[in-house]
Amino acid sequence: MRLRLAGAVLLLAAAYYVYLPLPSGVSEPWKLMLLDALFRSFMQASDVAHALGVCHRIHLLNHVVSWLEEIEARSCLAVHVTDTSLGGVPTRVFQPKGGKQLKRGVIYFHGGGWALCSGRMRSYDHLCRKMAEDLDSVIMSVDYRLAPDAVFPAQYHDALAASRAFLSAEVLERYSIDPERVCVSGDSAGGNLAAAVAQELSSDDALTVNFKLQALIYPVLQALDFYTPSYQQNRDVPILYRPIMARYWLQYLGADTSLEPLLLANNHSSLDQPALSSSIRSKLDWTALLPAERRKHFQPVVRETGSPRVMGEVPQLIDVRAAPLLAEQGVLGRTPKAYVMTCEFDVLRDDGLMYVRRLQDAGVTVTSDHYEDGFHGCMVFAYLPMMSKVGWRSMNNYIHWLDQNL
Repeated sequence: MRLRLAGAVLLLAAAYYVYLPLPSGVSEPWKLMLLDALFRSFMQASDVAHALGVCHRIHLLNHVVSWLEEIEARSCLAVHVTDTSLGGVPTRVFQPKGGKQLKRGVIYFHGGGWALCSGRMRSYDHLCRKMAEDLDSVIMSVDYRLAPDAVFPAQYHDALAASRAFLSAEVLERYSIDPERVCVSGDSAGGNLAAAVAQELSSDDALTVNFKLQALIYPVLQALDFYTPSYQQNRDVPILYRPIMARYWLQYLGADTSLEPLLLANNHSSLDQPALSSSIRSKLDWTALLPAERRKHFQPVVRETGSPRVMGEVPQLIDVRAAPLLAEQGVLGRTPKAYVMTCEFDVLRDDGLMYVRRLQDAGVTVTSDHYEDGFHGCMVFAYLPMMSKVGWRSMNNYIHWLDQNL
């Protein structure tokens, strides 16, 4: 009897820990709750280890991810897989066997808040393997350096160096890649790097080969406004909570994480900040850039006075290499044809949608692929153990778009 009672108590405690009220429209809510409970457990354990001085919270999380997810480069019947380097940056290459002699090519940057994950993870290995096979394309998945050991602009420089090498005649010839059919892509923080690289290289007139496409998967593109409608609507929706995104930004920019409350209050973008001109503010004015169905009933949160300390200590917040949404229209207008995936239940939804509008205003052809039941990170959860339906649907649509346009 006591064992049964203890079991019932434990079961209730587990259910209480796992259960989370979610919006009615989100795909497969119980799967998302279980995924969130797992993530929260790892995050809380890493916070304890950090507080006790055992190790940095990010190091512990990455050790767990490596143990659970990283796999060796294994070839299969359809795809040859190798680990190499691209511009001095570790890279996993997926080459389809057979097919056309001259292949299409995609360079891919993984997500993880510029601090977590790897192209060697099972989820990214599965994604790139499927892309290589379905598209008959060479896929290069880049392992750029991660925070806290490396901070901005290290990740950007790695992405840029790998991309320049990818576009070089030597690499294109070695892997039999068609120079007129190459794409830069990435998800979340990797989408940020892909957008920044596309902006930089499209403005480089010295290049003889450039990207035909840019494909951005729920990208993070700005850190000046943590009160966009999607940040307000999805502040309590897993797996990317509003405070976690602010912390990722501060870690990426090499800033003191004690600034997190100031970012979350929008104190760093108050009206009395001299570094924030009206031109900069217009580039993320969601009242003008977002359609009415995304603005909904939400109101902007703009402080009259704020904290000059933040912009003084973290001027990188307005560096377009870190925040591609802030690029000038002329720069955007030179970037390639674009695909931008966004998810309704994602704090970063409006970053992507504002970028869609700014690219369109600059004359770039854009496909905006929005998932009304999607959540942040859904595409990389298409495979086991989660087998997300919206993840599988979004992944197939992304690959189909590449097939039709690359």
